[in-house]
Amino acid sequence: MVTELRRVGAIRSAAWAEAFARVPRHVFVPEWYGQETDSRGITVWRRHDAADRDAWEAAVYGDQTLVTALDPETAERVDERAWTGIPTSSSTLPSLMAQMLEDLGVVDGHRVLEVGTGTGYNAALLGARLGDRLVHSVDVSPDVVEAARGRLASLGYRPHLAAGDGQRGFPGHHAPFDRIIATCSVPRIPAAWVEQTRPGGTILTDVAMGIEGGLVRLTVDDERRAVGHFTTTTGRFMAARGDAHAYRHPGRAPYAPRAGAHPASLTAADIRAHYPFRLLLAIHIPDAELVYHVDDETGAMSLQLQRRDGTWARAPIADDPTTVTYGGNADLWRRAEAAWQWWNDHDRPAQDRFGYVREADGHHYVWHLPDGHRWSLGC
Repeated sequence: MVTELRRVGAIRSAAWAEAFARVPRHVFVPEWYGQETDSRGITVWRRHDAADRDAWEAAVYGDQTLVTALDPETAERVDERAWTGIPTSSSTLPSLMAQMLEDLGVVDGHRVLEVGTGTGYNAALLGARLGDRLVHSVDVSPDVVEAARGRLASLGYRPHLAAGDGQRGFPGHHAPFDRIIATCSVPRIPAAWVEQTRPGGTILTDVAMGIEGGLVRLTVDDERRAVGHFTTTTGRFMAARGDAHAYRHPGRAPYAPRAGAHPASLTAADIRAHYPFRLLLAIHIPDAELVYHVDDETGAMSLQLQRRDGTWARAPIADDPTTVTYGGNADLWRRAEAAWQWWNDHDRPAQDRFGYVREADGHHYVWHLPDGHRWSLGC
């Protein structure tokens, strides 16, 4: 696995190559759940473990994310080894973990806070690199923390672990930290992370903005501003939760009746093909979501922009890709087209051409690094 991660450029330094080589991933993923569709068309999660050792080891040491826990409140057993339910924890694909750890920029002596303990694998990697007494990790689920504690201890690692809302940082008096790395997504940079980061320290996290999200690397300054940019590394994580059994279910009004159709210069294929544009689209239309829509009568699939007020606009995946239908306000797809025009006029900038700031007063904004054009994301 380490050889492959070095070959693809995910591991770039000898220090992280040694850490990945020292920490066996299989200890942290004794079982995992693979997504399937059963004979009734229902999505289920099938458990895999060492009973089929070859397949289990191939998955554990392959470059893939493995779901490791399901919400017991929503999980329903459908056969001996399969459940429905909501995934609550996972072991991130190793290449993404390696890229994020390299992007974190740690040096010997750094104190690190990890938000999202999960299986404990990432905490073990940090411990192998820095010494586990410099590593702090928090997870919203007490059960997940205790399971990770046992796995870590079996290999001789004893980092500082705590159960709680990681958006509030690490409990007690362990701050400040030189680095904070989050393996969950947040809609905004929490104030506690800035407060618990040493001036000159770094926060690395996934910011989810509705339509799309991205990893940002921010430096905290003496004025408690967190300033940086989106990284070349991309990845989406499960949303941070304030409670182990609480899941955000944002309310949305019923879809507005179809109001009409119009030709469009932006197609579903354009949106699907370009991650940096989807990120820009999220910045341009922060109150929208991007989903797939299947027509109940024809089964035709479309890419749909939607707002919580019931407004929607959808572009077909097939058929005539340049005709957009809409309900409610007709301007939704027009705003997406304006973003498309801006992106093309500015030579299709990649995501790392966009800066990201959390001001000391809680305001967030993104700006285009070459010309300073700025978009507010609110508080």
